Amino acid sequence: MPSLFHRSIAEAFGTFGLVFFGAAAVAAQSMPGGGSGVLGIALAHGLVLAVLVTAVLGISGGHLNPAVTLGLVVARRTDVRTAAAYIPAQLIGAVLGALLLKAVFPIGMVRGMSLGTPTIASSIEFHQAVIMEAAMGFLLVSAVFGTVCNPAAPRHGGLWIGLALTVDILVGGPLTGASVNPARAFGPALVAGQWVAHAAYWVGPILGGAAAALLWEYVLLPAVRKE
Repeated sequence: MPSLFHRSIAEAFGTFGLVFFGAAAVAAQSMPGGGSGVLGIALAHGLVLAVLVTAVLGISGGHLNPAVTLGLVVARRTDVRTAAAYIPAQLIGAVLGALLLKAVFPIGMVRGMSLGTPTIASSIEFHQAVIMEAAMGFLLVSAVFGTVCNPAAPRHGGLWIGLALTVDILVGGPLTGASVNPARAFGPALVAGQWVAHAAYWVGPILGGAAAALLWEYVLLPAVRKE
């Protein structure tokens, strides 16, 4: 098994790519020919996540998300020491992705969209955003447990996890920005200085991810093992 240092580097690299390409898809909406809408943003996030999870799966497990890491800790599939290294690595990767985005895109454009920092729609309240992020986190972590952790599931790398994120963004994007990942929200928020309702992007995905981890680890996967 690779060392914890190398696994953490893989997590930083993967999260860096997710934040840069995901937020770049948001920024590109303001450019000529870039108006692909929520569908384009959802596909960009889902596809890059599928690629990057598959790329680092054999090194770090392809978490790329503090909510996934903490869900695996809750299910005792990852230890606290690993999580204590992975989560800072994910956050650092996210910040580097946001910094590269700021360097590449025109300053007026990235300032206007706060580097792709997710925001809550004015039509919903904070608690509704938390619930929505929790529901989306539940789906995403369920995809991790149902495909990567389930020994009976077909192996297609990170494809299904990427598709789960695509669905999350298609449904929740207009409401919360569908971060579904504390690191995805943290990197752009730090670089842009945009912290409005930021807690929703930590509380929601972590609660939803933990609930999914408990369901899969102690209810659904034991049934597979008995067969």
